[in-house]
Amino acid sequence: QVQLVESGGGLVQAGGSLRLSCAQSGRTRSSYAMGWFRQAPAKEREFVAAISWGGGNTYYADSVKGRFTISRDNAKNTVYLQMNSLKPEDTAVYYCAADRTYYYSDTYYSRNGATYDLWGQGAQVTVSS
Repeated sequence: QVQLVESGGGLVQAGGSLRLSCAQSGRTRSSYAMGWFRQAPAKEREFVAAISWGGGNTYYADSVKGRFTISRDNAKNTVYLQMNSLKPEDTAVYYCAADRTYYYSDTYYSRNGATYDLWGQGAQVTVSS
């Protein structure tokens, strides 16, 4: 059974950095687009970043563009989210997710949460002012 496990969350001061990791367990090799989403208390889940299977295409929400970087290492079945210049409004539970609509596509990625069908358990990120 394939599972996604996030790690790397924590408490950081505004202006600081964190790197989230999302490791895929199970026998299946990572072969599809991946994304990061977040949900703050009393708010709806929102898209953060997405990356195609080959890593050639990435897409970011306007709120994190220029501060966050999504990347992946398919040999390690791991996706990363490097978060720099963190702000208190970045405080949320961060979820990684897999979009298995297309396999082995170097161009496909999605910012629509409805296309993702495998989700991790979430990692808390708290940014203090």
